[in-house]
Amino acid sequence: MGMYKECPQKYKFRYVHMLPEFPKYYFAFGTALHEVMEYIYNPKNPSFPTLEEALSFFQTHWNSSTFEQKGYASAEKEALGEEEAKRIITAYYGKYGNSLVRPLSVEMKSTLDMDGLSLISILDRIDYLGEGRVKILDYKTGKTVQREPDQLMMYQKVAENSPAVLRLVQQLDPNVKQVKVETLSFYHLPTLQELSFERCSDKELYEFWQKVLGVADNIRAGRFAPSPEENKCRWCDYHNICPVFTGKEYDGPSGWGAKIPDVPPPSGNPFAFQPEKTLSAVPKTEQEILSEKIDQLGSVIEQQARLRQEIISLMEKLGYKRHFGAKFRAELIQRTAWEFDDKPKTVETLRQLHLLAKTLVPTQSSILALLSDPSVPQPAKDRLRALARQIQQTEVEITEAE
Repeated sequence: MGMYKECPQKYKFRYVHMLPEFPKYYFAFGTALHEVMEYIYNPKNPSFPTLEEALSFFQTHWNSSTFEQKGYASAEKEALGEEEAKRIITAYYGKYGNSLVRPLSVEMKSTLDMDGLSLISILDRIDYLGEGRVKILDYKTGKTVQREPDQLMMYQKVAENSPAVLRLVQQLDPNVKQVKVETLSFYHLPTLQELSFERCSDKELYEFWQKVLGVADNIRAGRFAPSPEENKCRWCDYHNICPVFTGKEYDGPSGWGAKIPDVPPPSGNPFAFQPEKTLSAVPKTEQEILSEKIDQLGSVIEQQARLRQEIISLMEKLGYKRHFGAKFRAELIQRTAWEFDDKPKTVETLRQLHLLAKTLVPTQSSILALLSDPSVPQPAKDRLRALARQIQQTEVEITEAE
């Protein structure tokens, strides 16, 4: 439902044509930590696992796929994700290791038929509070956590109407006839912080459910018109087959269909026309917009670094110093760089030369800056240069072709 509201065309690619999306590292990271939480709180375990057992369980799961399969750009990026996950697990045990409490269920999969819909839900954790009251807890592993009304209301709708949840509660409290969600919580694992919300009102739940039924009706009716926006389309995995950019409907791997009459052709700016608005569109806060733009810039920088290295590798393999694209040219440039491997000795030399204060923090770049600082005596520069290891770096310069 979330994907349909984001873009009906994207939903069609994913769930009608069944075209998988590219692996995303944040999904792999989140899935690994969710499995660890399920392992820790599994009611079937006779006792809670130790920290060492939890870390071992994580390692086995993590090592079962390559960094490419996880969606990481490199083995180094994957290693950083692995270390962060271990840090989170260790910190979690440091905070709760001596006070772990059995939940009602973990990763409970429930199928609920209601109003012509089949709702398949997985609830991360349910805690029983007594007298038929439950707490729904959902683990979050992203950079931030905030209230997501649709998700919370769907959890409440499922938990309060699911015969499976009722049966679980009745095993502890046979006299309960109706389950009531008292608290809905998002637990942010990276910061070990819990964000809790009271149950949604009946009015909120009714309005939400009407939107759910509306989305279902649109899907059944085959309404999959694209809702393009620059930020969404830029990072969409289906960009190269989307009718917004091709002007034609995608009919599957066998070919392309006829031109779509109700979608503007991709001339000019494809983002100029307004996207179809959904009933539950919520304006984004400035903080959310800022977070998105930071992630977009970071992705562009990562992609740029990969492209530069691929261009350098291909040009060196072909023996080219300069090569042209349709609009730009690339030229390989050799630069000399210096690496200070012995940091303690370098810092001591800076102290002896009375240059330590000039670096503020003695990093590679700040020390290198001293070598071109006219106020630093040449003998001092020579002593510093003697500590460095000279390396040759190949860089690629991209300029507009004439």
